[in-house]
Amino acid sequence: MSEVIIATKNQGKAKEFTRMFQPLGFEVKTLLDFPEIKDVEETGTTFEENAILKAETIARLLDRMVIADDSGLAIDALEGRPGIYSARYAGEEKSDEANMNKVLEELTDVPDNERKARFFCALAVASPGKETFIVSGTCEGLILREKRGSYGFGYDPIFFAIEKGKAMAELTPEEKAQISHRANALRKLESELPSLLAGAGKK
Repeated sequence: MSEVIIATKNQGKAKEFTRMFQPLGFEVKTLLDFPEIKDVEETGTTFEENAILKAETIARLLDRMVIADDSGLAIDALEGRPGIYSARYAGEEKSDEANMNKVLEELTDVPDNERKARFFCALAVASPGKETFIVSGTCEGLILREKRGSYGFGYDPIFFAIEKGKAMAELTPEEKAQISHRANALRKLESELPSLLAGAGKK
């Protein structure tokens, strides 16, 4: 089985990528397997820029092909916030609960029909000496007024997934994989996988 390295230390993302790549014949490794590598400072102004920055930096360090994602929540009534600041929206200490509470508070007076939002994911594939490849995916929804469900991570408990008619955190991992922004981005990537991942585990 070939290896694919995902530039994340987020255990929720790691599990999702593992579920996506294992059926394709790849063993997933993440930055949790490389504790000596420090976090890459995300200085980009878009999800795409941050994904490319992470993928290219880690690919250079490991001299391997690396896939990085940058993803987050964009809420229309908040002019696209939290956006690229989704992970640390409530402060430098990453806290899903604090982030969700801040969003719910900011939307207190926003009526139900104006709570449109979407999850966005940019996936960048970088290899030493090769041009970086990037795709993106979205998932449309609404922001709920209270948390629901016990699956998922991040903003999933307050995100109502229109396609499924449930909060994202009420979906099983298998159901989420049918509609999520990350899965939609990966589906776009799949046709490119044979060439992009050729020899990925042979280093």
